[in-house]
Amino acid sequence: MREQAGARPWILLALPVLLAALLALSLALGSVAIPLDQIAGALFAGGADSQAWTNIVLKFRLPKALTAALAGMALGAAGLLMQTWFRNPLAEPFVLGLSAGASLGVALVLLTAGGGGALVANLGLSGDLLLTVAAGLGSAGAMLVVLAVAARLRNSVSLLILGLMFGYMIAAIVSLLLYFALPARIQAYINWTFGSFSGLSAAQLPILALFVGAGLALAASLTKPLNALLLGEELALSLGVDLGRARFAIILATALLVSAVTAFCGPIAFLGIAVPHLARGLLGSADHRLLLPATCLTGACVALCAALVAELPGNNLALPLNVVTALLGAPVVILVVLRQARGQA
Repeated sequence: MREQAGARPWILLALPVLLAALLALSLALGSVAIPLDQIAGALFAGGADSQAWTNIVLKFRLPKALTAALAGMALGAAGLLMQTWFRNPLAEPFVLGLSAGASLGVALVLLTAGGGGALVANLGLSGDLLLTVAAGLGSAGAMLVVLAVAARLRNSVSLLILGLMFGYMIAAIVSLLLYFALPARIQAYINWTFGSFSGLSAAQLPILALFVGAGLALAASLTKPLNALLLGEELALSLGVDLGRARFAIILATALLVSAVTAFCGPIAFLGIAVPHLARGLLGSADHRLLLPATCLTGACVALCAALVAELPGNNLALPLNVVTALLGAPVVILVVLRQARGQA
């Protein structure tokens, strides 16, 4: 696909600079402000002047910033895959029921009587790790169901509808568990649904990076089929695209990206639907060879911005992450709908 008129490939040079600046701000700002030279000392010189600053940077802020960047990349790329595959600007990563599967896994741990505390005590695991395992298993189960259905269906719209129905069924089961659960367990589940980038330790971060890296590598191998799918499935077939293989790879890449982020961070809303549109607007091109890296970088920047706003630097108050992502993402979706309505008019 030739570079489109009006494309701005220099954005791919500007976004890494913006990402580096946001990473530095994420390490510097918070309830305790840390000078940038002290952050550099903590990262590269063996420690800052204050041991407390070193601990804050290395044990808390750096894992959180890297988690936010990885989650933003993953959800942005997954949203781009879904919107291209379904040729729908409002498609987003959770339409296949992967987030619902993760929610069911967490609900079974938090809401079933006597399940969480006894299991944690017997296995010697932290509650956060147990929730991560439960969410991962739930997402994996949903992924297996989706892949099994995709092998039988050739129509992408039918798979989209089945994914939505699958999500509704799981949501009904979770609602039933909520209805019979104890108030304290309901509150714990609600806290998980708010989403957070601060739940990962330095030891868990490589696991998230491994899943996100695998999903992004698979997505990068699909740039040619994705460009062909922009022309429609019939033209893509005429160009030699194996639609069955491409669809399976897109689902697998999306599942790797979404299930990992949901398992570790909770169901993060709106990044998957809003980030691809922001990247298209910045880049001015629909060529996935440029658009995929631009979307990943934009997603990382937006996630770090959301994390900074949620922390309210200089205060001890922290807002729910999904509240911030909704405030950032909903206007983008509204603009997309209005632009589409103007185009149809």
